[in-house]
Amino acid sequence: MTFSRMFAKRAAAVALLAAGLLGAGEAKALDDVRLRLNWMWYGSHAAFALGKDRGYFKDAGINLDIRSGNGSGSAHRLVANGDSTFSYGSCAGLVNLAAKGAPLVSVAVIDAMGTEAIIVRPDAGVAKIADLKGKKLLTTANAGVNTFFPLVLKNAGLAESDVGIINVPDGALVSSYLQGAGGAVGILGGLDDKPAEIKAAGGAAPVTFPYSDYGVNQVGYCIVTSKDTLAKNPDLVKRFVAATIKSYKAAEADPQAAINAMGDIVGGTANEEAGKKQAAEVQQVTLDVLYSKANTGKVLGLNQPQDWVDMVELMKKYNGLETKEPPTFFYTNDFLPK
Repeated sequence: MTFSRMFAKRAAAVALLAAGLLGAGEAKALDDVRLRLNWMWYGSHAAFALGKDRGYFKDAGINLDIRSGNGSGSAHRLVANGDSTFSYGSCAGLVNLAAKGAPLVSVAVIDAMGTEAIIVRPDAGVAKIADLKGKKLLTTANAGVNTFFPLVLKNAGLAESDVGIINVPDGALVSSYLQGAGGAVGILGGLDDKPAEIKAAGGAAPVTFPYSDYGVNQVGYCIVTSKDTLAKNPDLVKRFVAATIKSYKAAEADPQAAINAMGDIVGGTANEEAGKKQAAEVQQVTLDVLYSKANTGKVLGLNQPQDWVDMVELMKKYNGLETKEPPTFFYTNDFLPK
């Protein structure tokens, strides 16, 4: 073999090796994705931590950056303005923004039912909502849980005037409840956080009356993205939704592993025994509402059409929602795993 032929052969081999290394590098390239949570980390978010810890998002070609939020509305707005790729937050909050022109859409539902409820001290002698007649409840001014409270009372056979309402600051809601401030026997709040917070503060397990038992059919929390992302990178949306569904199924199978993963990420009290116990109680509420009553096939993540119809109609009647768009305008099931 001549020198020139041997040189050419070696050069070709080096070129093939370089191409192989380049291809491997390209194969490992991940899409940077920012997920904006509705609030600071709490138990309902643990599945995202589990998916990140177990590499489900990485396996889907995603480098996941999970950021805390400051309310569902804020989280969704950060998706609309391009700060974040996806958000986890209130489906009703999404509808309010999208109806006003925000280019947002739900690509999956996690909390398939709302968790709003009347939460009452067990020593108050309230066994049914009708027993609240003449009593007082605490809430926070302008809280979403206030919106459908009149409908719950009506469906339970009471008038709004039958129950007194006292407004307190959000940060003082649980402490005021425990103290019986103003003679109140309970609060309006979410089952996903308030009962666990009450028990963590030394209170007894409360008596609860979920709004969903009294004619308030709401879709709870959605995975939201922008219409721009849907148009420009539909494959990314599909991969993110699939990894999210896989993560929540894993949390269903091993709830404690999800709590431990969140503790590792968040640290501090979230990684301590008391913090993990409280987070586990909150997570269980979310795991209990992954499927609505209408989702008879138990398809995790499904935007159930009838649930959206019911919620949009309720929002038009009680929330002052103004939109000519059909409920299907606010969601899509096109990116769920087949």
